[in-house]
Amino acid sequence: MQLLALPVRILDAFRGLDFLAPLAIRLYLFPVFLMAGMQKVDITTGKVDPQFVAWLGNTDWGLGLPAPELLGYLAGYTELLGAFALLAGFATRFFAIPLMVTMVVAAVTAHWANGWPAIAPSNPASICIEGSDAARQASSLERIAQCHNVNDRTIEAAERLSKAKDILKEHGNYSWLTGRGSLVILNNGIEFAVTYFILLLVLFFMGAGRFFSLDYWVRRLAMPD
Repeated sequence: MQLLALPVRILDAFRGLDFLAPLAIRLYLFPVFLMAGMQKVDITTGKVDPQFVAWLGNTDWGLGLPAPELLGYLAGYTELLGAFALLAGFATRFFAIPLMVTMVVAAVTAHWANGWPAIAPSNPASICIEGSDAARQASSLERIAQCHNVNDRTIEAAERLSKAKDILKEHGNYSWLTGRGSLVILNNGIEFAVTYFILLLVLFFMGAGRFFSLDYWVRRLAMPD
């Protein structure tokens, strides 16, 4: 039993550094929500971007949501103010709630129809193609492991990406075009929204962490016991 407890004691010794996890999450999410908020709100005038409002309310090429201007201000300022709250570690658990709501709304309204992946896989495995011999022979576990981010939409995207590469190789300087990274097709699925939601959920339960957050010092002053 003592031998079994030894690795647990070793791992427990690292609990003194547990403030690093929420700090890392906050620093990771800060530029994400800052950029998202600044894309929606003009920080010089404080007004929400009219194109964003139009996209929220338009039924033909947008989301067709009611009260688009109000929703635009709520979404923009939630992300903008939430970004700085996360950076400072101020009221972190409270700000995590509206930010999580924003991620849920974004996932359901703007990304849900696109499936899971943010970036379409460029070369999905043959076992992910329904009706193929590889798909019939593959086990359920293999399909889960390799096809969790593959659907009809991403398979079609892979075909289009392959065609685009052929065109660029024939008519363009392909080595220069791909000199800073591979070409991809943005699938715009729920992957990033879900990831950010999970990180915010962790902050909601854990808080901003010790030492490097205003929440920690305010709590120590206001509730010393």
